[in-house]
Amino acid sequence: MIDEIESDASQRMDKSVEALQHNFARIRTGRANPALLEGIMVQYYGNDTPLNQVSTVSVEDARTLVISPWEKNLLPEIAKAILRSDLGINPATSSDVVRVPLPALTEESRKELTKVARHEAEQGRVSVRNIRRDAINDLRELLKEGEITEDEERKAHDDIQKITDGHVAKIDAALEGKEAELLEI
Repeated sequence: MIDEIESDASQRMDKSVEALQHNFARIRTGRANPALLEGIMVQYYGNDTPLNQVSTVSVEDARTLVISPWEKNLLPEIAKAILRSDLGINPATSSDVVRVPLPALTEESRKELTKVARHEAEQGRVSVRNIRRDAINDLRELLKEGEITEDEERKAHDDIQKITDGHVAKIDAALEGKEAELLEI
């Protein structure tokens, strides 16, 4: 019973760390990264469709992404979708591809993106702490029902805290790496 609670908490915390890393991938750095365009929806036959389901996104060079749509009539739709996104980038369409040049980041924009990264990391920490709280509440319920002893509850509480500390350390390490990447010139 206790092992299930600890295992569930650990799995949920892993998912929180994974979600944070996914969110970090969407924060623009000085380098071109196809993950930057994840979440952009394109009008495709009247439906909003993710960009990566109607085209191939690749890196041309360190500061340019190239989007090759599977149907040429999607070129203007893709360009419009990128312009509507809040990424602050301007696509350039050619005959069969959309090029997305990424402007160099200014010192001010780097600091702003660092703030965004810190906010995302704090959201990840809050998520991990909420999972810890849920697991501890489950342990208290087991204690009230008499299914575990106080010593078992205390030991499980310590184990869950160790799991939490490990995941918070992973979040801090990911934030450190992202900040270094953002501030790198």
